[in-house]
Amino acid sequence: MRKLISAFFLAAGLLFTANIANAQQKLAHLNSAEIIEAMPEVKTARATLETLQKAKQADIEKMISEYQVKLKAAQEKEKTMSEANKEAVGKELQTMGAELQDLEKRITEARTKAQQELEAKNQELFNPIQVKADNAIKAVSKEKGFAYVFDTANQAVIYWDGGDDITAAVKTKLGISSAAAPKK
Repeated sequence: MRKLISAFFLAAGLLFTANIANAQQKLAHLNSAEIIEAMPEVKTARATLETLQKAKQADIEKMISEYQVKLKAAQEKEKTMSEANKEAVGKELQTMGAELQDLEKRITEARTKAQQELEAKNQELFNPIQVKADNAIKAVSKEKGFAYVFDTANQAVIYWDGGDDITAAVKTKLGISSAAAPKK
């Protein structure tokens, strides 16, 4: 009986200690999208991506123009076909058709490759930005003693009552002035 009472008090003490520890955990929230948008590196990364995208688009448009010129030439050549030159024109049209198919294939491959290169460049540029923001968030959270930090940008929390908004503190940690409004 004595062991049972001792076990009960021990369990009650552990439960009471756990509740006190939980009550002391601090909660905070932030908007990671606002933080990242305010980072100067984002503007540079977007400009780089836009330049790359325009260059790839220009290359593809050049290929499309070449395709259209060859297609028009083939259509004009087809109009000149008669019974007398049917065999010669037919061979020329076959050659032109093969060239058009090859060019169409190259355009499709160029589009796919351009998309892959843009995605890779996007990751190359934005991953370090995300890591930098994450490190600043972790540093501010540790400095301020927060046990949990919720990100309102990805709607991880729909409602909160209280808690500390540490968005400004993270921006300060990154050297971003609080007055800098995110560009939308």
